[in-house]
Amino acid sequence: MDLALLRTFVTVHRAGSFTRAAALLGLSQPAVTSQIRTLERQLGRPLFLRKARGVTPTSVGDELAHRAAPHLDALVEIAEGGLEVEAPLRTLHLAGPPEFMAERVLPALAGMTGSDGPAVRLRTAFGSTDDVLEGLAAGHHDLAVATRRPRGTLLSSGTLCDEEHLLVAGARWAGRFAPGAVRRGGAEALAKVPVVDVHESLPFVRRYWTTVFDAPPPEHAALVAPDLRAVLSCVVSGAGLAVLPRYLCEEALLRGELVTLLEPPVPPLRTYFVAVRAGTHALPHIAVAHEWLLRAAVAWG
Repeated sequence: MDLALLRTFVTVHRAGSFTRAAALLGLSQPAVTSQIRTLERQLGRPLFLRKARGVTPTSVGDELAHRAAPHLDALVEIAEGGLEVEAPLRTLHLAGPPEFMAERVLPALAGMTGSDGPAVRLRTAFGSTDDVLEGLAAGHHDLAVATRRPRGTLLSSGTLCDEEHLLVAGARWAGRFAPGAVRRGGAEALAKVPVVDVHESLPFVRRYWTTVFDAPPPEHAALVAPDLRAVLSCVVSGAGLAVLPRYLCEEALLRGELVTLLEPPVPPLRTYFVAVRAGTHALPHIAVAHEWLLRAAVAWG
């Protein structure tokens, strides 16, 4: 059986689409369709059911993928790793949310580019979780950090870390509250404080209000800035209150520029996941980056 046909088959199985598989393989869609039909003729069984949007594997297709994929992944690892004593310089393309990448991920991986680290170049893209996972699936990135676990079999993922969200305000606003006022009054106690968030939908404030206060969030933000670092600067400058990750505002809290308005027994958490395309995790430059991130995440906790 032609290994090229099996590689195309496994890619289609993971992608769930001839079109997406063609993009990952660098082939035209007709070429992918032709290879799958050739493999189906050789086996005498259909491997996929064609649907309006993508394809679904048959039971035979699932069985073949289960048996063939690990061996193909091992061959790719050998081909990518080579046999040289000194590995060639590789480029790792990674993507994720801008604030977390800037404050956590890139500092953790910076050593990979130094003389004492692995021979890896780093290239970074910023974007929302939907954008980075779509780019990862399309082959634009090698590794992505996301705030939700990807669905389907094309991408594999694992938990990286949790971040704690804090309700904070600048010292000027926080000084208007008596000790314990927010704990006793809940969301009503904050009704007259301007709100700062990253989007008109108030994603951070909305989640905090729902999970901690069990109340609807404010209707509007006084200030919207599409970067948490900008939100932090605005709140420090007295723009109002915000919900921010602890890692991002820890130093401002220590300096007294920010004050936490409430310490709930169970603070809201957001989970980060690290994702790769199925079958690529064992590639040396991706495996090393994954290991470095997991090691760094222990310290973040």
